[in-house]
Amino acid sequence: MTELRSNMKRLWDAHMEMAHFGATPKGGMGRLALTDDDKQARDLFVRWSEEAGCDVRIDTVGNIFARRAGRDANALPVMTGSHLDTQPLGGRFDGILGVLSGLEIVRTLNENGVEHEKPIDVVCWTDEEGSRFGAGCVGSNAFVGRRSVEETLEMSDDTGKSIGDELKRIGYAGSEPVGGFNVDSFFEIHIEQGPILENEGIQVGAVEGAQASTGYMVTVTGEEGHAGTLPMALRKDAMHGAARMIDAVDNVAFHFDPHPVITVGHLRVRPNSRNTIPGQVMFTIDSRHPDDGTLAAAGRMMIDACERIAAERGLEVGIEKTSHRDAVTFNHECVDAVRLASEILGISCMDIFSGAGHDAINMTHICPSGMVFIPCENGISHNEMENARPEDLAAGTDVLMHAVLQRAVRV
Repeated sequence: MTELRSNMKRLWDAHMEMAHFGATPKGGMGRLALTDDDKQARDLFVRWSEEAGCDVRIDTVGNIFARRAGRDANALPVMTGSHLDTQPLGGRFDGILGVLSGLEIVRTLNENGVEHEKPIDVVCWTDEEGSRFGAGCVGSNAFVGRRSVEETLEMSDDTGKSIGDELKRIGYAGSEPVGGFNVDSFFEIHIEQGPILENEGIQVGAVEGAQASTGYMVTVTGEEGHAGTLPMALRKDAMHGAARMIDAVDNVAFHFDPHPVITVGHLRVRPNSRNTIPGQVMFTIDSRHPDDGTLAAAGRMMIDACERIAAERGLEVGIEKTSHRDAVTFNHECVDAVRLASEILGISCMDIFSGAGHDAINMTHICPSGMVFIPCENGISHNEMENARPEDLAAGTDVLMHAVLQRAVRV
């Protein structure tokens, strides 16, 4: 079993070819979900999957499933995969590694004539990043039933374009029912998006779990006015109030040890005119911590701070919780499969915890799930400078392949 290894050059070349769609000047990616660039990336994945002999199916929220048949057609599939969409200024490996590693596993099994009892599905989930339609892990949320198909298709971007309409426009409004089949287990490989593995000189992380996260949308409402004629003392400036709230939200993190990580990453200003006092500002809060109770306490402090500042400034504030995920522990058998695969292959491995959210977290609601991490240069991600070494991509893919084969039962 140890002789079975992926083709490092082929895997790297696949990443470089996929990186043509949505390439940015600094060598990164700007491939938002359901854009023309995303369509081209999807088309390439579908073509490569069909060329590898996979049966490709697409569900009604655009998730793509490429199946390599097993000996037992009635067995539940072992699934692996991730996503092809990126941040507006993202990298070439975040998510993409998970999809292309799954494809590389299929190619490697094909050329080595390897059979397995259970089918193996490689999935490309729709809009994991959440940069366009306001919430992340869109496809996997729908698949596991955490958001209805109807609600998913109605989600819209800042220009009013809905997921349903954009899926039709790019040709990925599939006919398969969402979540229409059960899954034996799910594995996802991903760059760590942090510095631990690189600093420790370790090639693979066996991911034990992921921290809790809560998202909020804060709407601050004041009153528009002329920038040159309304005295400062009489203003109800929504932007000034929002700025104070953002500073207060940031400071909440330092009331706890260890600190939660809190980010305000998106703002909308109305009317967004240089010589008009802003009448409304909307901003998002992304908050995360390994402990559910600590995250909840931080949330209460942030809400209290925003409401206090609004009252002091004569403003109105509305705070909507837009998302929440409890801390997750991955299935011990899946984690052990990653550890065992690393040991068999002689690849260095350590246990690690995920600070980021991933589709694998959603899959824990319906099947045993696990993750494989590989190092990324200086821990940088969600950045055009995101980078990973070919040898680490291959090592992680080899571990993933052998973990998947443990579940799929290699013949």
